[in-house]
Amino acid sequence: MQRLDLGKVTNYVANNIDNFHAARLESLRKLKLRQVLKRKNPYLFKAKHIISAPELVKTLLDAHLSSQEETMFGEFLEELAIFVCGQVYGGKKSPAEGIDLEFKKDDIIYIISVKSGPNWGNSRQIAKMKEDFRKARRILRTNNSRANVVAVNGCCYGRNNKPEKDEYLKLCGQQFWYFISDDDGLYTKIIEPLAHKAKERNEEFAKSYAQLITNFTAEFINDFCDDGIINWERLVRFNSGRDRFKR
Repeated sequence: MQRLDLGKVTNYVANNIDNFHAARLESLRKLKLRQVLKRKNPYLFKAKHIISAPELVKTLLDAHLSSQEETMFGEFLEELAIFVCGQVYGGKKSPAEGIDLEFKKDDIIYIISVKSGPNWGNSRQIAKMKEDFRKARRILRTNNSRANVVAVNGCCYGRNNKPEKDEYLKLCGQQFWYFISDDDGLYTKIIEPLAHKAKERNEEFAKSYAQLITNFTAEFINDFCDDGIINWERLVRFNSGRDRFKR
């Protein structure tokens, strides 16, 4: 085991967080109104009594972006966790399906599925993770049937007061970052470098976002409104009908 070099972690975050901002901006610029309309629930918007095109466009766009950003940032945190564990325990990206990180500590081989937060999946997704753990164990025990392999669901934020689950451990937030780094305070130390150039990149994003809201609203009014009033039947037919609405 090596002592964690916080300077290297800070440099890694500062040098790589820009990839998240770039991907976020590029995704926004490529987005099409019809893509978003096809993926969101029009019945929900009606039930929430959304009556204006600008409000509907902003609501559905924000919902889409929030989900997408969570995924993108989760990928960044996964890579950060691999980097940190690599510095301390020689951890590496696992070649096994569904396993993000593996390393050896005190004669125990740990296989880890990294998630952003604790509430990440339904019962079917959790079952898939457990099956991935079983397959990885079998592979690792091919050459050593007595190998002690421990599966871990590591969550980058949040809490979990009962880490011992069926077939695996679930470590969240401070517990997880300490587990892969041997630094009990790492979970707070990585916050500050995440702000590297955040102001400049968010200003750039805000300009593109405002432009997209304007363009999407004009397009939505043209295609799904009659005299400024949302035509819900037309919208639902586009979203769910057998033959999508065409201009």
